[in-house]
Amino acid sequence: MKVSETWLREWCNPPLDTAGIAQRLTMAGIEVGSIEPVAEALENVVVARIVTTRPHPDADRLRLCEVEAIPGEALLNIVCGAPNARPDLRVPLARVGARLPGGLHIKKSKIRGETSEGMLCSARELGLGEGQAGLLELPADAPVGQPLTDYLQLDDRIIEVELTPNRGDCLSLSGLARELAALTQTPLTAPDIAAVAPVSPRRFGVRLEAPQACPRYLCRVVENIDPQASTPLWLQERLRRAGLRSLGPVVDITNYVLLELGQPLHAFDLDRLSGDIVVRHGRPGERLRLLNEQDIEAGAELLVICDDTGPLAAAGIMGGADSAVGDATRNVLLESAFFAPRAIAGRARALGLQTDASQRFERGVDPQLQRLAIERATRLLLDLCGGQPGPIVEACAEAELPATPSIRLRQTRVEHVLGASLPSDEIEAILQQLDIDVTLESAGVWQARPPSRRFDLGCEEDLIEELARVHGYENLPSIRPAPRGNFPAADDDRVSRQRLALALVDRGYQEAITYSFVDQTLQALIDPQNQPLALANPLSAELAVMRTSLWPGLLAAYAHNANRQAARVRLFETGLRFVDDGSGLRQDAQLAGLIAGPRSPEQWSIPAQPVDFFDLKADVEALLAITGCADQFSFEPAEHPALHPGQSARLLRAGQPVGWLGRLHPALEAELKIASPLLFEIALAALTAGRVPAYAEVSRFPAVRRDLAVVLPNDVAAADILATARAACAQAPVQELLIFDVYQGQGVPDGYKSVALGITLSATERTLTDADVEPLIARLLRALAEAHRAHLRD
Repeated sequence: MKVSETWLREWCNPPLDTAGIAQRLTMAGIEVGSIEPVAEALENVVVARIVTTRPHPDADRLRLCEVEAIPGEALLNIVCGAPNARPDLRVPLARVGARLPGGLHIKKSKIRGETSEGMLCSARELGLGEGQAGLLELPADAPVGQPLTDYLQLDDRIIEVELTPNRGDCLSLSGLARELAALTQTPLTAPDIAAVAPVSPRRFGVRLEAPQACPRYLCRVVENIDPQASTPLWLQERLRRAGLRSLGPVVDITNYVLLELGQPLHAFDLDRLSGDIVVRHGRPGERLRLLNEQDIEAGAELLVICDDTGPLAAAGIMGGADSAVGDATRNVLLESAFFAPRAIAGRARALGLQTDASQRFERGVDPQLQRLAIERATRLLLDLCGGQPGPIVEACAEAELPATPSIRLRQTRVEHVLGASLPSDEIEAILQQLDIDVTLESAGVWQARPPSRRFDLGCEEDLIEELARVHGYENLPSIRPAPRGNFPAADDDRVSRQRLALALVDRGYQEAITYSFVDQTLQALIDPQNQPLALANPLSAELAVMRTSLWPGLLAAYAHNANRQAARVRLFETGLRFVDDGSGLRQDAQLAGLIAGPRSPEQWSIPAQPVDFFDLKADVEALLAITGCADQFSFEPAEHPALHPGQSARLLRAGQPVGWLGRLHPALEAELKIASPLLFEIALAALTAGRVPAYAEVSRFPAVRRDLAVVLPNDVAAADILATARAACAQAPVQELLIFDVYQGQGVPDGYKSVALGITLSATERTLTDADVEPLIARLLRALAEAHRAHLRD
């Protein structure tokens, strides 16, 4: 909402400059979005009077004007092309030397051979809006020679206020002025709005057929207004500064009252009405043409104002074109009504509209304001257009009007919420400044009744907020909450879920989040050994049971991506699985992953190869390494109903099963119609239990490397060979122990393989010699021979 500062100060003039007013309003929750000058600086532009006019001898559309710029000084010769230039007209004159908006510099010049000593100006040329075609016509009593800036009060600023939806009471000059008066303890100077006595007996009947939507409707006939009357410049300027353009005196008056008091009004052409005014909801098939020439259907959701012929206006939104006032209107019917916010909310947007009236009715208009507004509009209409007013006709359903609540306010509650103690007399003074009726119930307890315009005050906390706003948020003490001293100790040996997730992301995975509910058929295929918990009220048949594994969700996500031509997929998820172990439902946190497609992203230097079991195993081993306890984990061949026989393994930690990995079973691939992905699932607890790193001294002496090639049966697993070797070298300063080659072929008997072990030793106190190393190698060979029938290769 835009408000003229000059107009605002007529109602409330605090001892603050413009920035101070904006600061005080903003700090109280009435945010000022911008402050802009009404017009650019107009130097050397004065009120002038055209004395004579005559045609230009060499141009049909130009006139030669003699203009009085300063009383008593010589008349100026001005060449003017405006069609409304005429003798005795008062207009703005830009004298020689003036600069107008847009950079126009006024100089003495010749136009078609005639001297022009200045420029007579239109509203557009002065930056005062579009205006009517031709010169800006000033009132006949405008003082000649007075600077235009002083005469039009252009040394003014437009304050744009950005209100929250709960503060509809501030969508008017009066509402904003009341707020400013309360915030600054400045007197409010409202204009005296007296009742207008009826002159004509003519009345217009009103019936309320939708009292819940419209509990109060007032109207008044004003006959014999002057259709030739025009809107005075002062009223046009106030409308312009609020962002509205002049549309004729009757409409301008209704807009002026809306801006001033916040009550939307409407004026009907009385001669176009038939029968009584009826306020009701629309009926099927009824149509209405609005003032903007938009044709709408007046359905049952829309509240309409009707007469005997049908809808005249969309209530609280926009009037109809068929009953609108025009240039020939002599008799009008003024409307002032209260429409319930729920009856108007959303209706304008449904029609693709946003009007000033709907904006206010949606937020709530004071239900006691209608009579005051229609009296104000009547007085303005009589002053500007003349006429004979009739009596005010009111239809009211008192029971449907909003009731103002009585709210109990406790001083102890104020102190608790605000963290500050406000004196009792200050609390009462603030509430009274806001027009809240206060009655002392007992010491420190009040009964408060908000004014009818404050729809946002309904409970004790609302009143406390008002106290804080007016007292000043900046004046409340800043109290930091005392921190609690019982901070939990950090578990240095715990690996966070985030650390595990980042490790997978670094290896090209993307995190997935799937439902804990899965398809019962898919669940049975993947984990037939566990009976899932069925939902009593599932979202759908595909989400009927609780998952006992994270694989169903990942497989569904993979199928979704594969069906959309995603060739290379890497997914992981952390979440709960739900298993009934006989003693009750157990919820286990799991980390699961899936890979499918090429091993590497497509590029010219690496041939495309599909992922295999060992790619997945490498990803799992990267997770195990993060724990610092990789030596506690082991893999063993095992079969799982959902995994490919021969390409699956069970993961163990300290001999206890903690997870599975392998390729999806071919039968499941065919059932799901997907290419063969590889999956893993590991208990999250096994991965988050880590080991605190321990310092180990780095040897300053040369390391000793020994390579051994041993021949042993094909069925001996590499993990078993390493376990035996580590046990044999447990007391030795072994720096590294690894298998670096496996060979089968010439020189190795059938059913056997040659495995090459690399052993690196390093002591911290001296250089190791053959005498130190040879006994260790002999002990290692004996252990391999006893455990795996291994012998040194020739």
